Amino acid sequence: MAHDTRLVITARALRTFGYGCTSVLLAGMLAQDGDSPWQTGLLLATASAGSVASSLALGLFADRWGRRRALIVCGCLMAVAGVVFAVSESFPALVAAAFVGTISPSTNDNTPFSGVEQSILAQTCAPARLTRMFTVYNVTALAAGALGGLAAAALGMQHVVSPGDAAFALYALLAASTVLLFLRLSPAAEAHAPLEAEPDTVPGDTVPGDAVPEGVVPATTSRLPRRIRRLVGLFAVDAFAGGLVVQAVLAWWFAHRFGATTAQLGLIFFAANLLPALAQLAAPLLAARRGLLAAMLVPHFASNVILACVAFAPGLGSAVVLLLLRQSLSKIDVPARQAFMAVIVRPSERTVAASMTSIARSVAVSVSPLVATALLAGPLGLAGAPLLVGAALAICYDVTIWRTYRSTAPLADA
Repeated sequence: MAHDTRLVITARALRTFGYGCTSVLLAGMLAQDGDSPWQTGLLLATASAGSVASSLALGLFADRWGRRRALIVCGCLMAVAGVVFAVSESFPALVAAAFVGTISPSTNDNTPFSGVEQSILAQTCAPARLTRMFTVYNVTALAAGALGGLAAAALGMQHVVSPGDAAFALYALLAASTVLLFLRLSPAAEAHAPLEAEPDTVPGDTVPGDAVPEGVVPATTSRLPRRIRRLVGLFAVDAFAGGLVVQAVLAWWFAHRFGATTAQLGLIFFAANLLPALAQLAAPLLAARRGLLAAMLVPHFASNVILACVAFAPGLGSAVVLLLLRQSLSKIDVPARQAFMAVIVRPSERTVAASMTSIARSVAVSVSPLVATALLAGPLGLAGAPLLVGAALAICYDVTIWRTYRSTAPLADA
């Protein structure tokens, strides 16, 4: 691994450890401070809006401001937010800190960091190793997030200080550590040339032996090629489909359809969260043998066929087995998708492409639980309507991606 690659992967692991720790304790801390449920919801919505706004700004301007500088600023804001949450009970102060400081309710890293980091990783890694590198990037973060949850449990067992305050103090320290890592990034992490100075095709747009993708056009015609804008929209559809079957929805369905107890649900979702992290290790091998597009779509398609079958399971045991099988396949596409996005656009477009994708997915995921709640009402809910609709939309995404990009995607080396 290149020096900058190691720094970025380590920084994300530290950050996700913080998310894993604080997300478990955040709601309880706010309730202890006397905040009502609607205030908690408002704070989380504000945090999401802040992440979208920051991602948009960095996606458009980080390459011009300087990637290293942009990451350092975001890390400093994250540290400030951690300090505010650790020492203050003022709700307006917490809302302001949540907007600027990438407070996250989960270990999903849909933050302004991710688009810039993915651009750096793609730039500092050979095309043939992209999927392997993105696998390390994601699996390391998933493991760190799980460890953060364990750290939250440990903080909850001590009675010296408030667990939430201690978690956010740790969050601030982790953010400061990421700033120190970003300070060590080399000039190689920066965008190499202004957008208008690039030729029609540059290294990273294609791989040896491939035809030039028809959507790659001179930078003067469009900030992003039309087919990449279409791809970002399709990623939003996929995220919306996944949001229909988030953990809370599945937990409700298992409890009401099969009478699953809280203890059973805890064990089910511990396994359901562990398996995707382990399964992602198969992504580089699949991409090397079958190409990026197949690594993206084959396990994703199979996982959603299995998800639809979960709705027809006759009992709890069979439903759990099908769900865990689905979980084993559902995230294998993530490293391949990130690598695919990196090689299908020019290097100077990677930051905006990754950031816009992250924004689209964040917005879609924030909307879909509302639809899932409506689908859970009445007999449709017990019949597994969110599972069936989510699976159908995801399968449509797979088919559309394949038909659109099968003749132009660089499948050989990444």
